Parts: sequence; C-alpha cells; structure tokens
Amino acid sequence: MPKVSIIVPVYDVAEYLRRCIDSCVYQTLADIEVIIVNDSSPDNRDEVIISEYERNYPEKVRVFRHEKNLGLGEARNTAIQNAQGEFLLFCDSDDF
Repeated sequence: MPKVSIIVPVYDVAEYLRRCIDSCVYQTLADIEVIIVNDSSPDNRDEVIISEYERNYPEKVRVFRHEKNLGLGEARNTAIQNAQGEFLLFCDSDDF
C-alpha cells in the first residue's frame, strides 16, 4: 500500500502533461502511486501521453478513463474512490 496517492485529472493539457507526470513519477519518495484520470479529453495527445506512462511505470501509475467529460470534481472523485495511499495529494495537470 503506497504512502501517498498523487491525483492528476487530465483534460486537454497535452502541452503541460509530460512535465507534470514526470514531476510526480520522479519524486524522491518512492512509496507513491500516481492516479491519472482522463476526463474524456478531446485531444488524443493526452491519451497517447497517459498510455506511455501507464506502460512504462506500471508499478507507480494507475489510469482511469471517463467515457464522457464529467468535470474536474468528478475526475478527482474517481481518483479518491480508487486511491490506495494513506495520504492524498492533488496535482493539476498543468502543475509540476
């Protein structure tokens, strides 16, 4: 069970997404999970990036996908309901 769950909702942010996820995956604290929620982003580049991290970091990155856009709150709720960490951290997809 990870100590910290980092929650990253994604919607139309391909320009910033790699930097954001890199900053989460490469934390010095190893006992983390990064939960990415693709909130039905219209930009396919988001999904390409998310799939890359899901494939390359299966021990750290968990991905959930909404079939339709439900908004930031629901994306965070999806992640919260599936988080395994003792602590939650919210990271917007344009943050690092």
